[in-house]
Amino acid sequence: MPKRYWLMKSSPTTYSIQDLERDGQTYWDGVRNYTARNFMRDDMRVDDLVLFHHSSAKPPGVAGVARICREAYPDHTAFEKKSKGYDPKSDPEDPRWVMVDLEHVETFADVVPMDVLRETKGLDEFPLLMKGQRLSIMRITRRQFEIVRRLGRATG
Repeated sequence: MPKRYWLMKSSPTTYSIQDLERDGQTYWDGVRNYTARNFMRDDMRVDDLVLFHHSSAKPPGVAGVARICREAYPDHTAFEKKSKGYDPKSDPEDPRWVMVDLEHVETFADVVPMDVLRETKGLDEFPLLMKGQRLSIMRITRRQFEIVRRLGRATG
């Protein structure tokens, strides 16, 4: 199966690219949107590459690159009553929610901000820039991935 490319959003106050760099790898839990869940469950594969986007940040933008290192498996936080991701309707025998594992690949010297993304040729159909696009996980093209990665490597 060919490699796929993704953009995943996280608030840096919750979990940043620097946290992932420090940890080396983490699980991506707490996704409670069915479309995003379906991307993880049905489409993400080991070795797919991810643009790691800092949302709710000043400035928001792409902060680095990660790699899918474990395919979808049940999100245990859905069963933990004290977790923000708790879902009383999720059944451990038939889990509603899944997570994947990510590993760190690269941290950009500076975040590639949204205004730079908007001004960059070749990103006119970049899902992150589309009006009304609010998903925390988005499928992107290889070309979009490469353009943004090149921008990230040119910063600093």
